[in-house]
Amino acid sequence: MTVIAFAAARRRVPLAAGACLLSFTAFWLAQRAADVSMIDLMVYRAEGETVRAGGDLYALRTTEAHLPTTYPPFAALLFTPLTLLDIPDMRALATLGNLLLLVVFVSLSLRFVGEARHARVENVLWVSALAVWCEPVWTTLRYGQVNLLLAVLVLGDLSRRPGHRWTGLGIGVAAAIKLTPALFAVFLLLTGGAEALRRGVWRPAVRHACVAAASFAGATLLAAAVLPYDSWRFWTRMVFDAGRVGLAEDTANQSLRGVLARLLHTPEPGARWAAAATACCALGLAVAVAAALRGERARAALCCAATALLVSPVSWSHHWVWCVPMVLLLGAEAARRGGRARWAATAAASLVFCSYALWWVPHGPGRLELGQNYGQMTLSALYVVTALGFLLVGVTRWRTSRTA
Repeated sequence: MTVIAFAAARRRVPLAAGACLLSFTAFWLAQRAADVSMIDLMVYRAEGETVRAGGDLYALRTTEAHLPTTYPPFAALLFTPLTLLDIPDMRALATLGNLLLLVVFVSLSLRFVGEARHARVENVLWVSALAVWCEPVWTTLRYGQVNLLLAVLVLGDLSRRPGHRWTGLGIGVAAAIKLTPALFAVFLLLTGGAEALRRGVWRPAVRHACVAAASFAGATLLAAAVLPYDSWRFWTRMVFDAGRVGLAEDTANQSLRGVLARLLHTPEPGARWAAAATACCALGLAVAVAAALRGERARAALCCAATALLVSPVSWSHHWVWCVPMVLLLGAEAARRGGRARWAATAAASLVFCSYALWWVPHGPGRLELGQNYGQMTLSALYVVTALGFLLVGVTRWRTSRTA
């Protein structure tokens, strides 16, 4: 029987590899046919050039859209090797690198949400072949973004065995590149504290949070040593200027702030967003910690990811690559427990992230999003609504576990 199973696996892997290669090739051709600009990658290259030239990093305006530098200085240090490549080579290598990162991300996700058998090579390849077409992944590659790299760093940490000494390193580095992943360190700290209160001893999660903080501090101090002026400007001024990132009401902004800006027809929702974000952050972290205490590591991590994206001032649609493990988790739970509701939730989440529905509404120059009607506002809030629904399911599971 073992020989037969092995022979069957040997036949399945080439088929899955061929399908994945075909899908990736079609994707590559579609992106080339769409003449994608990879505009964010061009900004990264300009940041690297500015660092090498000793220029003012946060006075930079580049590309035809006059985009500024928005990441911490450590990111600019990492972008300097891009200046050693010709632009066509840089774009090709960035696309190839993101496709490989997608396969790694899918593999980590499958291992995280289910048993090891779910992460067999053929399953990873089949899911990757499909996941490349979902809107967050498509847009990440379209712009040449770093979202998949950050997600791999974070998920690589969280999927390690409990107590691993280096857990937290990836989260700290990811937060030094882009601030949003820092919420995972807060989640780890709260989880460790909650476990300590329940069991009377400090748990590994606290140590992991300290490792994340140390790696973040180390990367940030390295950037400060190399770029002292830029580091001072970022951490004393630019970090507080959410307007540099983009317009709050932009339909691509799939955060609470973006939804409120469109709902209230205002470019700045102000205190109402602050109140909503604070409440959402408290609820999301509570649900994530409760899931972690129940041993549901995958749900806990994804609740934290959803919370971070919801409360961030700007969460572009391509930041939502976390939809991949979210849909896989919903599917894994439906397969294990059955029920039409679970399968319907899996199908609905897949449709949301693969439909590109947020782009069916008026958007673009002229701040058209401020005039959306309720139907259009619903379409441009689908990621946020889906994430809130995911958190609310966590609330019901929390209440059920407490009453059991």
